[in-house]
Amino acid sequence: MTPFRDARIADACAVPLAAPDDFDGWREQARRLIMAEVPPDRVVWTVPGEGNGDLFADAPGKSRRLPMPSPGAAQPRVSRAFLTLARSAALHSDPHRFALLYRLLWRLQGKPSLLEDGADSDVRRLNDLSRAVRRDIHKMRAFVRFRAVEDEAGREHYVAWFEPSHHILRINAAFFINRFTSMHWSILTPKGSLHWDGEVLHEGPPARREDAPGGDPAEDLWRQYYASIFNPARLKVGAMVKEMPRRYRKNLPEAALITDLIAGAQA
Repeated sequence: MTPFRDARIADACAVPLAAPDDFDGWREQARRLIMAEVPPDRVVWTVPGEGNGDLFADAPGKSRRLPMPSPGAAQPRVSRAFLTLARSAALHSDPHRFALLYRLLWRLQGKPSLLEDGADSDVRRLNDLSRAVRRDIHKMRAFVRFRAVEDEAGREHYVAWFEPSHHILRINAAFFINRFTSMHWSILTPKGSLHWDGEVLHEGPPARREDAPGGDPAEDLWRQYYASIFNPARLKVGAMVKEMPRRYRKNLPEAALITDLIAGAQA
């Protein structure tokens, strides 16, 4: 079968996804569209909160009915490497990420070795999105700082505020559950929130910075510890700024010490 050479779809298809990080939903719908031979320029992916659904709904001549694959249509084939990269890239905040993934999926049916072409603009963009998401996941795990508060029952509850660049909150949930299993905690972000009661994880709506506590008594101890382990002989300012970008420092209790520690080390 020659992949989709004669595909002709009169109207574009609006494909709604359940959430900004709905990779599984994208994968299911993309498989169906590929089997129905719908080319990328006839598909519009709509994502909650990204402002594309309502605009598309007002466009004349557009169809919301997804075409059905013909009987016996072949399943699309892709490598595990593509699925790994696509799953990461789908978490990026780029509003065109799902269109990029579908375009690559379409092209891979005719050129299975496409991912090996480092000069291809779509392949480069896929790798860039995936790399940025992986970095954001790492930064969240490194820079979340919990502050202790009391809940309504008088129990200790830990609350953290974080500002991710991409849609990484849910994919990081297992990491924090495994690391802080016995704690009751909440992670608040502008993209959503997570709440762990020691047994069940609950998802909540987006939050504001003022919803999180500004500090707790333990932070003085943490700053003392951070200052005590700072080694001026190993200071590399460039590497430090790269590993701890300034955008994260406003939420880190130890950040207030950095300028003085650097100055002291250089002296």
